[in-house]
Amino acid sequence: MQRITVDEESAGQRLDNFLLRHLKGVPKTHVYRVIRSGEVRVNKGRASADTRVAAGDEIRVPPVRVAEKPAAAAVPAREFPILFEDEHLLAIAKPAGVAVHGGSGVSSGVIEQLRRARPDARFLELVHRLDKETSGVLLLAKKRSALTALQDQFRARDTGKNYLALVVGAWPKKLKVLDLALHKGTDAAGERHVRVVAADAPDARRSITIVRSVRAVGPYSLLEIGLKTGRTHQIRVHLAHSGHPIVGDPKYGDFALNKTVAREKRFARMFLHAVELAFDHPASGERITLHAPLPPECETLLAAP
Repeated sequence: MQRITVDEESAGQRLDNFLLRHLKGVPKTHVYRVIRSGEVRVNKGRASADTRVAAGDEIRVPPVRVAEKPAAAAVPAREFPILFEDEHLLAIAKPAGVAVHGGSGVSSGVIEQLRRARPDARFLELVHRLDKETSGVLLLAKKRSALTALQDQFRARDTGKNYLALVVGAWPKKLKVLDLALHKGTDAAGERHVRVVAADAPDARRSITIVRSVRAVGPYSLLEIGLKTGRTHQIRVHLAHSGHPIVGDPKYGDFALNKTVAREKRFARMFLHAVELAFDHPASGERITLHAPLPPECETLLAAP
């Protein structure tokens, strides 16, 4: 029998999420079963999965079974370029080609590598996500209170996110707003795939992307992208559907062109970069605006004849 006391940083969490975090290796189904059966007690009383725990609560947990897992590859310890850090949050410049977290065939990502590099960190969680192929500003919380405050801002669209993308062809300067509904599903191989659908289609989600043409770069266009919504693969799908896929996009791009660019320009990544992120600091309320400079390989491609 375990007795766990809820600390200040965990206050406000759902009971199921609190237990899943503390009972590492215990199957998710087993955690929910012991909650439903009443074997988990909060301050000696029964509680449901959606009960919010408070600082000082005593949670009694019955003996639980830990799932056996095959030996996993060691997670490398890695730090990333820091854009901002204080006691509440950490902002890094994520490189392209690194997932933000492990899973779906990825042994480890930014969050696991940072935790390994910072073994004394009591709390470190992703505030939001970037695609594996996307580089740029990535925000992490170092306190639970900071995590919830920042995630509330993201949900309320109180943050400002801007991207730079290099796309195929000449972007029409008058085309500034892409208001296209998206549907998230899977392709023939079972991989996640997003497509544009009619606004009244089942499970359609309205998605709005703001586009500003920065300049022509030979046969390409450099665009500044703003988001009014934050759907999965939104920028990539909207631009591809408009006839101007992102250079190097391995899922929605021009695959033949991608090979040519990789061979002739030695550019083997997707040109989508989260260049700016603005938000209110979770403790002081100060408006913070962070910038991640374009990676050298992107600058080199823009300067190529």
